[in-house]
Amino acid sequence: KTTPSSLSEYEVLPNGCEAHWEVVERILFIYAKLNPGIAYVQGMNEIVGPLYYTFATDPNSEWKEHAEADTFFCFTNLMAEIRDNFIKSLDDSQCGITYKMEKVYSTLKEKDVELYLKLQEQNIKPQFFAFRWLTLLLSQEFLLPDVIRIWDSLFADDKRFDFLLLVCCAMLTLIRDQLLEGDFTLNMRLLQ
Repeated sequence: KTTPSSLSEYEVLPNGCEAHWEVVERILFIYAKLNPGIAYVQGMNEIVGPLYYTFATDPNSEWKEHAEADTFFCFTNLMAEIRDNFIKSLDDSQCGITYKMEKVYSTLKEKDVELYLKLQEQNIKPQFFAFRWLTLLLSQEFLLPDVIRIWDSLFADDKRFDFLLLVCCAMLTLIRDQLLEGDFTLNMRLLQ
């Protein structure tokens, strides 16, 4: 259906205006050019998105004008902390994503051994769900306002990635009863 309001969503922007996706694309392009060892990896847009949204919707119009530069600065600094998650050659090292996914399970084992054993029994590996949770900092698991709230807490914590592991374990324990009762297929659906 075409209504006047839905057509305005696709109107050509006035000269000098850019769509938000163009700004995000530019941030990712420049980051990739400045960091050829990492370049662009699928999912980085999920990390830039909440950052850019936060700056681009600032109620202070002067601050909003600098949304692109502020986003690039924050994204670059955040990637300095999590870049090892995006470097395939480091996957199996102690700073790589495989180690961090296993850390989710070892933390779960400490907090809830029964749930841990159930997931082990069903051969549900953390790679099946924790990869996305950890690499994208839960940005695909929650609605944007919730992601922003989680990130506020995450970034405020000096041990932010230990905090992220605890949040991941909390997510598992929140659906504990369903996981304990579910079979492999149901549990995979719940976790993904």
